Amino acid sequence: MYLCGLLPSRFGCQMANILLASIISLRVTSWSLQAAAVVLASVERCTNAMASSHSSSPVPHPSSGVSEGIFRKDRDPTPRHYRPVHSLPDVCPKEPTGEAARGLCEGPSVVADQHRWTVYNSKVNLPAALNDPRLAKRESDFFTKTWGLDFAETEVMPSFYLPNITKEHFGPYLQETAQREKIHERCKSICSNKDELDAVSSITNNHDKSRTELEQVPKIFMKPDFALDDPATFNAVLPWSHFNSAGGKSSRDMASSRLLQEKLSHYLDVVEVSIARQISLRSEAFFHAMSSQHELQDRLTETARAVAVLRGRAAAIERIMCEGPLRALRQALTRSNCARLHNKLKLMAAVHQSQPTVQLLLSTSEFVGALELIATTKEVLQLELQGIHSFRHLGSQLCEMEKLIDKMMVGDFSMYSRSDLNRSLEDDGQVMEKDRLESLVFGLLRQRKLDFLDIYSDEMILAAKSIVTQSVVDSVSQIEEIDTDIVTKLADQMRLMTFPQWFELLKSVFENFILFLKRIKVTLSVVRNVVLEALDSSQKSHLLERAAAGGLTVAPGTPLNQEEAELAYLTHEGLFISDALNDAQLHLGASTGQEQSSTVGPRQALSRMDGCGSGSASGTTESSTSREHAFRPGGAAISSSEDLMPSDLELGRVANNIQELLYTASDVSHDHCVKVLMARAKDGSLERLSSAEFVFLSQAVEGFVRDTEKLCCRRSVSLRGALQSQANRFVHRFHEERKTKLSLLLDNERWKQAEVPAEFQDLVNSIADGRITLPERKPQGTEERKPSDYLHIDGQKYAVVGTVLLLIRIFLEYCQCVNDIPSISTDMLTRLSDLLKHFNSRSCQLVLGAGAIQVVGLKTITTKNLALASRCLQLVVHYIPVIRAHFETKLAPKQYSVLRHFDHITKDYNDHIAEISAKLMAIMDSLFEKVLSKYEVKAPMPSACFRNVCKQMAKMHEALYELLPEEQAQMLFLRINASFKMHLKRQLARLGVHHDGGPQHGLVTVDVAFYTENVQSLRALEKLDLNMAEIWEQKR
Repeated sequence: MYLCGLLPSRFGCQMANILLASIISLRVTSWSLQAAAVVLASVERCTNAMASSHSSSPVPHPSSGVSEGIFRKDRDPTPRHYRPVHSLPDVCPKEPTGEAARGLCEGPSVVADQHRWTVYNSKVNLPAALNDPRLAKRESDFFTKTWGLDFAETEVMPSFYLPNITKEHFGPYLQETAQREKIHERCKSICSNKDELDAVSSITNNHDKSRTELEQVPKIFMKPDFALDDPATFNAVLPWSHFNSAGGKSSRDMASSRLLQEKLSHYLDVVEVSIARQISLRSEAFFHAMSSQHELQDRLTETARAVAVLRGRAAAIERIMCEGPLRALRQALTRSNCARLHNKLKLMAAVHQSQPTVQLLLSTSEFVGALELIATTKEVLQLELQGIHSFRHLGSQLCEMEKLIDKMMVGDFSMYSRSDLNRSLEDDGQVMEKDRLESLVFGLLRQRKLDFLDIYSDEMILAAKSIVTQSVVDSVSQIEEIDTDIVTKLADQMRLMTFPQWFELLKSVFENFILFLKRIKVTLSVVRNVVLEALDSSQKSHLLERAAAGGLTVAPGTPLNQEEAELAYLTHEGLFISDALNDAQLHLGASTGQEQSSTVGPRQALSRMDGCGSGSASGTTESSTSREHAFRPGGAAISSSEDLMPSDLELGRVANNIQELLYTASDVSHDHCVKVLMARAKDGSLERLSSAEFVFLSQAVEGFVRDTEKLCCRRSVSLRGALQSQANRFVHRFHEERKTKLSLLLDNERWKQAEVPAEFQDLVNSIADGRITLPERKPQGTEERKPSDYLHIDGQKYAVVGTVLLLIRIFLEYCQCVNDIPSISTDMLTRLSDLLKHFNSRSCQLVLGAGAIQVVGLKTITTKNLALASRCLQLVVHYIPVIRAHFETKLAPKQYSVLRHFDHITKDYNDHIAEISAKLMAIMDSLFEKVLSKYEVKAPMPSACFRNVCKQMAKMHEALYELLPEEQAQMLFLRINASFKMHLKRQLARLGVHHDGGPQHGLVTVDVAFYTENVQSLRALEKLDLNMAEIWEQKR
């Protein structure tokens, strides 16, 4: 019970129960000793923790009382100035004295101390830890835990008013007090305090006495694993040797049991005395905790009283100063609500009249105005009249009307497109009902009907087909030879036309399609302008929204008033956005009418549309007005329908689709022209055209293609492809005809020199002047120029056969065809290369291969035939660079690779010429070998052998002189002379004639002089150096 008086109620009762339960019976006496020892150790640790915490408390301790000097610290009577330390106060502070007591009794000020930490902010105290109602079972380590903030199992949030103190904050203080601390420690070690020494000696004596008494208790009771259910432990505590094994109770056994019970009771008394001693040493801390709790209750009472006074004052302030102004504000708000209600009723009346107004607008085809009114009405229903029972079906009715308007606009646009595209092409190029078209396009854009261009495309294809049909019908009606009752198909009717008639039809189709494309371009330009206007308006509205969101001033002429600045606040207080805008517009004044019309809200827009609908709506004027209002960047129509209008990306795609539709129109026109062209070419009539007729056709097609490219900025390839296909067939027929003609000429050529008509001389002269074309036929005059024996080109004479003259004209025809049809340049070059190769190979077969003997019936191929063939080949080689340069001007740079065909042809021709020269050499070489093999050095001189050689040389010269130019003749005879010298030298060596001045040498010299004289007597060979000294072998 002594313990119960020392400890608080709950703690003391629990400790007393533990001690009483430890001495109930003899059989558990040993267990009681163990429990008492554990309790003693727990209490000692707890009190030591309290003492250590108490000793660290910043509250001053009185110097009088029980001698516990080791836990007290004398205060220096000299006042010192310390820095205020913001630390957690002790949970069990001692009774404050002096100024501290008065400050504590007064309590913290609600105003001055609201941001300063006080003792009332403490989260952990001993009564709270002991009387925690949340714990169903007491913790097992309650008496062994270290006292502090972590004693209770609650999470203590860090205080927002306590700074984060680190070691660096104490650095300056430790530096200032380091020297004084050293001096203090030195003085303390030299002369210690008497009270402290007495306290230490007292505690030491008590501790030694307690230890001596506790040493009497056996160590087994102090073990942490003490348990009587262990047989070894039970036998050690209650030895069986003290009891009778026979089961009887003798006086000795009773004495031993009594002695054992007294010994255990003694041990229990020793432990209890030690526990009491430890508790008595810490009794002051327990009493101080109780006094702190009482003081805390007093302060709570004072705080509750101060709170009640404060609440009374606040109620008086509310009654005196707030109720009147609040009543005035409430009445003003009531008045404002009544005004808004009146406005709502007026707005409901306007909305009620919107449906008849929409029907009136639809009756006049004012789709844009009807859509504006529907959108504004739906916006008003959604923003301001939502939840009104009488209008619960109006939204769905407006949606159905909007769908009906969509169908009506699509049908009207289809009808407009059909009537615009099928009207007479002779009309002016103006757009039909431009305002109607703009209104329809804007309405379709507003409703996101972005596929309206597909409707226009379908109508455009049908209109293009009807243009071709009507053109054919008009042309056939003027031709009496065609009976339309018998020939019903248009393609058959076109094939029955002559080329001039069909060509006139084709030009008429071209002209009609040009007018058709111009009309489409003008119409699409109007549609494109509407789309771009909508796109520009959308972009401007987005810029204004971003500028408004960023707080920027976009238009300097539009001031921002206070009502607009407080729009968010008004909306938060229950006002509608439109009401706030209306109130703001009332203060702008009537002078800003234009700005006011561009910044109206849904309510004014609805009133305006309602007024327009109830009055006399004037067709295009009202449509354009509503459309301009919708395009206005600051207009309410844009703000009300910005979710309905397509996005900028979609509008951009529509603009691109408009351009693609123009490209499609060009392609459709070309495709129908291709059908006209292919219907005529089905029976091969275009392949049988003459060069002039095909040139006319090509020029007409190229002109139409150029016009469409200039008009539509589109290079359509279908018509050009069809023309190219026909051109390829024409080129094939053109080439085959001329190749066949050339083959016939070569097969009938007798390889004799032909006279050159004057027209061919004029032809080559025009080529020399740079005109690679066929000259125009001159009218037959009275004077006829005589033909010439030679063809004069660049100062040279060419002896030619008739086939070569025609060949020159043929390749000029090729060049002329390329001039007229540039698209077939590559194909024509390939065919011309084939023609030149054919001439080279066939002439080689006929002359060098002696094919002319069998084909024409020549007896033999003479040297004159060979020389004439060589000269003809040289003439062709002369014109190959001219042809190459002409084709190079007609080809694209990436097509220059095909020009290599001319290099191969030139090489083949030069090889052929060299082979002819070699053939001439071979003829003379065989002659020399045959004649000189019979040569003998004997009189008479000159010998018959040399006379025969000179005779053959004269014949050769006579055959070649008129055909070959002088330089080529000299080079040929030099080679012939070299062959003669070689065979003569070989024969002299065989005969053993040497250059020794003997008789045989003299005879040979006479023959050689005769040979030299005869050769040099020939024309153009006078100055030829024969160098006959080479016939003699040089002596070694």
